[in-house]
Amino acid sequence: MARLIGRLSARQVKNAKPKKGRDWAELSDGGNLLLQVTTGKDGHIRRSWVFRYELDHKRHEMGLGPTHTISLREAREVAKHNRQLLLKRVDPLEARNQQARQQRLEAAKAMTFGGCVEAYLETHDVAWKNDKHRHQWRMTLTKYCLPIADLPIKDIDTDLVLRVLTPLWKTRTETAKRLRARIARVLSWAKGRGLRNGENPAAWSGHLSEMLAAPGKIMKVRHHPALPYKEIGAFMGELRKRHSVSARALEFLILTVARTSEVIGARWSEIDFDEKVWTISSERMKAGRTHRIPLSPRAMAILKSLPRRGDRIFDLSNMALLRLLHSMRSGLTVHGFRSTFRDWAGDHSTFPREVIEAALSHVIGDKAEQAYRRGDALMKRRKLMDSWASYCERPVRAGNVTELRKPESA
Repeated sequence: MARLIGRLSARQVKNAKPKKGRDWAELSDGGNLLLQVTTGKDGHIRRSWVFRYELDHKRHEMGLGPTHTISLREAREVAKHNRQLLLKRVDPLEARNQQARQQRLEAAKAMTFGGCVEAYLETHDVAWKNDKHRHQWRMTLTKYCLPIADLPIKDIDTDLVLRVLTPLWKTRTETAKRLRARIARVLSWAKGRGLRNGENPAAWSGHLSEMLAAPGKIMKVRHHPALPYKEIGAFMGELRKRHSVSARALEFLILTVARTSEVIGARWSEIDFDEKVWTISSERMKAGRTHRIPLSPRAMAILKSLPRRGDRIFDLSNMALLRLLHSMRSGLTVHGFRSTFRDWAGDHSTFPREVIEAALSHVIGDKAEQAYRRGDALMKRRKLMDSWASYCERPVRAGNVTELRKPESA
């Protein structure tokens, strides 16, 4: 058997050509190793190694590479290794493929945490509703995770997660809380892609909850400062004495209980003057669902009083309403008027909770309940918003006279 191996010389390999009149040739070195020689259409001669074998009564060919890359000596070493595998009933092709898969896996596992953050953000970009949300995710996962950004994702453990979170946990608790959740999401993504194994070191329940103080014990929940609903009449009276665009925008916001971004971004094309409805697309809504707002007579009057210059209704910056509010009531927030409305609706009216929550564009119930509740209760909400607008227009009564009246009802 030994004399059958090593038939070729290095010179033969270098000068091998197809026979005259043919465009290919095959020379055997023995031991399942062959030299294949072909002539291309351009006349260039190509020489490459092939390992041919039979396993389980099936013939296989395994390319080993061209001669300008794999020398005769190297090809013989590979052929010898393959023959040893065959003695063990191991398929050389499958063994090579398995090795390639393992190498790709190891290379993937060397992917850094920062690299996984970028991949995660790219994957989930379409799911986020607005640029602000995208910016917040990227900022927290890059700014605060610098100590672990260049480390392999497979090496991120509890100690490293704590190094990132601990400096923020007591001083910037809300930020740290969100950061922990986002780190956990990235690590879960990496595990799902086969880049790491084991439990999630950023998991809270039963893990970090034992090593970090509960956020609720550290920080007090801060609600948006809101105007008591009994003072809304006086406030609206003052507001209507102002004749700026920002005053009309703030009044419109209060009457529609919309968010600042929704009012500032309002377009004339969103208003149906015949139906008296403002329709905000899902792309502009926090909940990611189209929201229709029935407009009260006063809200319609505001719109009709404004000049049309382009498609934007209120050509204002995001801070314009807050600056106006602070000039009237220091310490309040624009978002707080949604709480003012919610308190009034809960305390002063008999409208059902689901109608009130729908007016605030809140998602009600679990997914199953949401699937059955496909309507938006527009007619019921129209009565609610008309009642709210009427309450906002009520003058403040002087003296100690208490007004006796029935609650607004559905």
